[in-house]
Amino acid sequence: MRVKVFYHDRCFDGASSAALFSRFYSERIRDDVEFVYSGLLHRAGSLFNESDFNGDENAIVDFKYSSSPTITWWFDHHESAFLSPEDAAHFEQDGSNRKFYDPAFRSCTSFIATIAEQRFGFNPTPVAELVHWTDIIDGALYEDAKTAVEMKEPAMQLTMVIESTQDEAFIPRLIPLLATQPLEEVVTAPFVASLLPPLLARHKASMEVLSQRIESRDGALFFDITDHELEGYNKFVPYYLHPESVYSVGLSKSSFRVKVSVGSNPWAPSPPVVNLAKVCERYGGGGHARVGAISFDVTQHAEAKRAAQEIVEELRASFRDGRSG
Repeated sequence: MRVKVFYHDRCFDGASSAALFSRFYSERIRDDVEFVYSGLLHRAGSLFNESDFNGDENAIVDFKYSSSPTITWWFDHHESAFLSPEDAAHFEQDGSNRKFYDPAFRSCTSFIATIAEQRFGFNPTPVAELVHWTDIIDGALYEDAKTAVEMKEPAMQLTMVIESTQDEAFIPRLIPLLATQPLEEVVTAPFVASLLPPLLARHKASMEVLSQRIESRDGALFFDITDHELEGYNKFVPYYLHPESVYSVGLSKSSFRVKVSVGSNPWAPSPPVVNLAKVCERYGGGGHARVGAISFDVTQHAEAKRAAQEIVEELRASFRDGRSG
């Protein structure tokens, strides 16, 4: 029995969701299973290749909905979970009891744990640490920006490695460890630990770059780091450097996309009021109310920059209106 698990790639919650789903499936559905893991990334154009859905069962976790008849399991918690109204209608009509959606959950990992326990009798206690940290990391529930930036906890170190890796084999190798081992043991595995020193140095360098690039005014900061290979930067560094900000808009670049990241400061002096998922959806992206992103083709740098500038001006105008209202 071959089960393919598609997960949000280069994302701690995505990898953890794949890990928790696999443990749940092997404990409560069937145990004679070979799991195959495949990462999915938001990008311009088609998100899915139908030919990849070639498992005996195919599951998607922490990623947008696919109406493909070959998808047998789906879990997601993103507000922008559906690519079209037709996909949303397809999900609503599904009667399999294998596809689940709830944007109220902080992380997809905690959502899977809850559904697996309530619907299938799964015991989530052995993975409680993983669920706890995915809620903190995906829900930005850190006590302060310093905690989010200093990289002291094993979960934070794993997040840095996961978000930065360019090795397609790394996360599939990591997922089985997340499903079965304490995080402090996972981070000491040789293939993980060897990556940490250069990444911590890169993290320090990225903070220096961001400190030079950020333009902060009217409650929103903007930065463009497309001339550096820093797409996996720590998204809380801007708020650590500029605690006065409410929103952030950043431009970064990788080999296959230009990314516009739109976020809000969890420790902002005044609460964010703009739904960032809705803003990003207008440009073909999505996310949550408090954090979102848009992916442009790598050739569309000018379009990405224009979108980023329009969004930061919209957020600054909203902030000014709130101040004057």
